[in-house]
Amino acid sequence: MSILKKLAGQTAIYGLSSIVGRFLNYLLVPIYTRVLTGDAGIAEYGVSTWFYAIAAFGGVIYTYGMETAFFRFSQKDSDNNENVFSTVTWSLIISSIILSGAIFLFAPQLAIWSENVGRESYFRLFAVIFAADAVTTVPFAWLRQQNEALRFALLRLLSIGVNIGLNLLFYVVLPYFITQGFFAPLDTEGVSVRWMFFANVVSSLIVLPFFAKEFQMLRRGFDKDLWKRMMLYAYPLIFMGFAGMINETLDRVMLKSMLPNPHFAEQQIGIYGANYKLSIIMTLFIQAFRFAAEPFFFAQAKGEDSKNTYARVMQYFIAICATIFVGVMLFLPIVKGFIGKSYHEGLKVVPILLLANLFLGSYYNLSIWYKLTDKTRLGAIVSLIGAAITVILNYLWIPTMGYEGSAWATLVCYFSMAAMSYGLGQHYFPVPYPLKRIGAFLALALSIYLISDMLKEAFDFSNLQAIIVNFVLFCVYLCVLFKIEEKIIRDLLRSKQLGDASESSDL
Repeated sequence: MSILKKLAGQTAIYGLSSIVGRFLNYLLVPIYTRVLTGDAGIAEYGVSTWFYAIAAFGGVIYTYGMETAFFRFSQKDSDNNENVFSTVTWSLIISSIILSGAIFLFAPQLAIWSENVGRESYFRLFAVIFAADAVTTVPFAWLRQQNEALRFALLRLLSIGVNIGLNLLFYVVLPYFITQGFFAPLDTEGVSVRWMFFANVVSSLIVLPFFAKEFQMLRRGFDKDLWKRMMLYAYPLIFMGFAGMINETLDRVMLKSMLPNPHFAEQQIGIYGANYKLSIIMTLFIQAFRFAAEPFFFAQAKGEDSKNTYARVMQYFIAICATIFVGVMLFLPIVKGFIGKSYHEGLKVVPILLLANLFLGSYYNLSIWYKLTDKTRLGAIVSLIGAAITVILNYLWIPTMGYEGSAWATLVCYFSMAAMSYGLGQHYFPVPYPLKRIGAFLALALSIYLISDMLKEAFDFSNLQAIIVNFVLFCVYLCVLFKIEEKIIRDLLRSKQLGDASESSDL
């Protein structure tokens, strides 16, 4: 129980940077979706959504699995961590210079190929973002590996704060002064997303000086033999990373190429991207959990009870994600206010995307088997099969269902990946996951959601009436969940009381 409490504590601190920080960052979405309105504005937001979708692939190329390789080789040779850090960081610095130089040089060709003529500067801005993020990947991983969660959180918050501040400057403060006649109008074609990307550049660069202490380890040089061994471990992760980005972002790319015309496609991407943001709580919890869980899982690998620990973590993880799903869906009349009314036609995809993210988080839990057994090739195969499912289903469903087809494809993909990872994991690294209890959590969450939906259809509630009824249903859900996990919750509370009593006696 104390081990799980440690993981919960680490997740909470990482959550300070990811949940709180990115939530503040996501508060820009209401601004974007209220400033970028009308057909042209929604299409403009679609442009930014498309570029960030493509950027996800850039992140995989620039880091090529070296973050996970750093954790693995640091765990294998804990006395030689600095040498591992230096070798990986030098590798990322050199490759980032080469890749970003190529993007700067071939930006016009990239713009033509992607039907973004006149937006060459966007590619160059992202070249800087990619390089800065890649170079800081291992320093941030070092903080996680050294359990410096607070410093990690503060630096993440600094980056996010700068990004938010600049966006407020460009989209709120300066437009206000322009309307008051203090400045000449800044509006030119495409300028809105350019300022969005520029703010991202500054926020990515701002953290570099704060890793001066970590960068001193670069004096250890570059260990060629170590690098070769790390690349053998990491190269399947590149395919996994690509497959992961296909699953997460390719739908937005395919929407642009498969819908009737580019302008309409950009509008649909904008609506889809804005409603994707409504799964923010689920997404941010999963991200915070990942930051804490990866080093935690590696650290627990040598423990006698490690498999039971992994099973309990999965159980609690699903319980929390199911609660988030129920909470968002029952209070959607309130949550939808997060985005502008122009984007509300896409609300039908929110429950689908929430469930998709739940299974994605489950896959992250289940994937520990190939990382601990060094069978990253098999992990890559699972990811590639998931990517194939994403491509095929988007190809089949986008022409008839539009972005709703993309949402369903995402759900099928992540469910399939979780199922495959579970099956392979039980063969190579069997963990006694409590499937019946996990199934009970999911069945309870879906039942409450469906009851709410049926009551709304039957009685045609107003928003206020729906909120009151759904609040009652949410209380029912929590009571049943507490009954299912009553023993665990009481044990947690008892261990907290014992811990407080022990601290008092020490004093």
